[in-house]
Amino acid sequence: MGRTYIVEETVGQYISNINLQGKTFVSGLLIGQCSSQKDYVILATRTPPKEEQNENLKHPKAKLDTLDEEWATEHASQVSRMLPGGLVVLGIFIITTLELADDFQNALRRLIFSVEKSINRKRLWTVTEEEVSERVILHICSSTKKLSCRTYDVHDPKSSARPADWKYQNRVSTSWLSLECTVHVNIHIPLSATSVSYTLEKNTKSGLTRWAKQIENGVYLINGQVKGEDCDLLEGQKKSRGNTQATAHSFDVRVLTQLPLNSDHRSTATVQICSGSINLRGDVKCRAYIHSNRPKVKDAMQAVKRDILNTVADRCEILFEDLILNEIPEKKKYELPQRVFVPFPGSAIMLCDYKFGDESAEEIRDHFSEMLDHEIQIEDLEIAEEVNTACMTSSVKSEASPTNSGDEHPEPPSKTTVGLKIKQNIGAIAALGVAVLAAGISFHYFSD
Repeated sequence: MGRTYIVEETVGQYISNINLQGKTFVSGLLIGQCSSQKDYVILATRTPPKEEQNENLKHPKAKLDTLDEEWATEHASQVSRMLPGGLVVLGIFIITTLELADDFQNALRRLIFSVEKSINRKRLWTVTEEEVSERVILHICSSTKKLSCRTYDVHDPKSSARPADWKYQNRVSTSWLSLECTVHVNIHIPLSATSVSYTLEKNTKSGLTRWAKQIENGVYLINGQVKGEDCDLLEGQKKSRGNTQATAHSFDVRVLTQLPLNSDHRSTATVQICSGSINLRGDVKCRAYIHSNRPKVKDAMQAVKRDILNTVADRCEILFEDLILNEIPEKKKYELPQRVFVPFPGSAIMLCDYKFGDESAEEIRDHFSEMLDHEIQIEDLEIAEEVNTACMTSSVKSEASPTNSGDEHPEPPSKTTVGLKIKQNIGAIAALGVAVLAAGISFHYFSD
C-alpha cells in the first residue's frame, strides 16, 4: 500500500488555476510535512520561467523533453531556505497538455532525485533511518483532467514508482503547533597555518559541522520541562471545551548545550599553534511547526534542531553567494542577513526569508512572489531580529610564529597530544536569555 497525501484544498485550487499559456507543460514544487502515517501538503508553487522563456511565450519552444533540471533544482534549493523547521519540499507537480511518455517520466524521476540531493547537499544534519524517504510526483493532464500520483524512495537509486493516494482536505494546517526559541550562537573556529590559506567559506563550514553535533546532543526544554522523546507533545495540555475548532498551540523551547562526555570518559585533545580564527556570534530566532495529529516530542525536537542548523548555515551561504555575485572586494566587515517571517494565508504557519540591512521591504516582498508565486503584504513582514554589528574583521596574530617572528619561512606549527580526563560540569550549563539581543551572527576573521 502506498503513502497517503492529505492536501490542503487551496493547493488543488492553485494548481487548477495555472494557465499553460500555450506551453506544453508547467512544473513546480509541493511543500509540506512528512509523518510516519501520512504526509501533509500545504503549499504548491510553480517554478518561475526563465527570462528567455518569458520573451518567447507566443512561440513556445518548450517540449516535454526539454525539462530544465538545473533550473528546477535551483528553485527548490532557494525555496528550501524559506521553510521553517518541520516543512520540506515533498516533491514536484507537473501539468501537461498530453499524457506522459516514458522518456519524460524518466526525466521527472531524475529531477526528483536531483532536487533532494541539492537540498540536502549543504545541510549540517544527516537523515535518520526512521525518516520518510519517499518523495512524490503529481501529474495532471490539462486536457483529460486525469491525476496521477506516484512516489519514489530517494534514498534508493534503484527505486521504482509506487502509487499513492492524493486526498484533499480543508484547513489542513490551521491548527498546527508552533515551537519557538532563541539560540545564542558562539562558535570559535581556530585556523592552523594550513587551514588559514583556505577560503572563508570552507573554514566556516568545517567549524559549523563540529558545532552541529553540540546542537544535536543538546538538552531541549519545552515550556521549561524535559519531556520523553516518545511522549505526546500535547500531553498535559488543557483541551478547550465547547469549541469544535482546534486551537493552535505555541511552545517555548530552550536549548542547553553541554560537554558530551561523562566522568569516566577519556578524551585526546590536540594542541596546535594557530595562525588565526573565525568567530560566529549572535542570537538567532528559530521557529518550527508540526501537525496536531498526536505529534511526538521527538518529531517536534527534530524540527527545532533542524531549523537551528538550517538558519545558521543558510545565512552563511547567502553571505558567501552575495560576495561572489556582487563581486564585493575583501574588507573588514560583512553583515549577515536578518531573518524575516511572513504569515501564510489560511494557515497557522509562517514562512521566512533573509534580508541584508540595505535591502528594502519591497525587495523581500518581490522575492516571496517570485519564489513562492504568492502575493504578500509589506505590513505583514515580521523582522524577527534586530540589526546587529555582524562583521568579519581581519587581524594578524603575533603568536603564529612565537620563536622567530623575523623568519620569512617559519617552521610548521608543532602539535602536542595531551591526554585529558574531562569531568562533565552540569553547573556550567546556562539557560538562554529571554530577550532577542541581535539578529545576526558575527564573523571575526583573524589571519596572517
